[in-house]
Amino acid sequence: MGVSVLVLAVFLQLVGGMFARDVHFDENYGVVWGKPDHVETWYRGRELVLFLDQASGASFVSKQWFGSGFFHMKIKLPRGNSAGVVTTFYLTSGDGDRVNDKAHDELDFEFLGNIKGEPILLQTNVFANGTAGREQRITLWFDPTTEYHDYKILWNQNQIVFYVDDIPIRVFKNLTESGVPFPSQPLQIQASLWHAKWASQNETDWSYAPFKAHYQGFDISGCPCATKQCMNECYGQNYWWNDIRELNSDQRRAYEDVRRRHMHYDYCASHTPAPECSFNS
Repeated sequence: MGVSVLVLAVFLQLVGGMFARDVHFDENYGVVWGKPDHVETWYRGRELVLFLDQASGASFVSKQWFGSGFFHMKIKLPRGNSAGVVTTFYLTSGDGDRVNDKAHDELDFEFLGNIKGEPILLQTNVFANGTAGREQRITLWFDPTTEYHDYKILWNQNQIVFYVDDIPIRVFKNLTESGVPFPSQPLQIQASLWHAKWASQNETDWSYAPFKAHYQGFDISGCPCATKQCMNECYGQNYWWNDIRELNSDQRRAYEDVRRRHMHYDYCASHTPAPECSFNS
């Protein structure tokens, strides 16, 4: 077993405890938009609830920017008929027009609500240097509305890995030497609850409003970095997450099982797949 694989194996055994550090929401985050009555902190700031109705959604953002890290958020999704309701946790280089921004970087978890009894799809996406159109969607193997699950993003100079709890669901390698864009600028953590008609084929039933998304786990394992000049420092070996270069054998089997059994949509399955697809399968 190589050093990087061993680091990953040990990390995944310890990750639950590491992410259990008791941190108040206000220590690392602040509300960025939404009416005052659409955001509530519970349990002395250890839980945050976002509300969505026809008047407003809500969002919060980290106080710092980062150049690498292993980021996570514990989330419990809105219950009931949630068609058109989008719950998010993501890293972003800014709030501009992300489709037309030629330099935009972003790593997304987006949960697409649906009518009760239908699956809630989890969409991941990678924007890099303005390149978009890299959506993947999976069906979850549990009900994400009844209890918390931990959604994680590893981002270092080698790869990006999306996890649901301890199961990797997506890997995106750094292939810049092959001409594939890779996020290369500081990113800020954001989360939001909002409405989007494109997120479901069914109409939103506003009689279920206000929809509520619950968040926990406000500690952050990341390298603080506000400008591109500090990015190289954030790739250094003094940050343990930079040693994670690949999945171990158990994680690889779990990853392949998710792709085989739960993949709902994959941009790599198009007739003209992107060049990175052969490296990230």
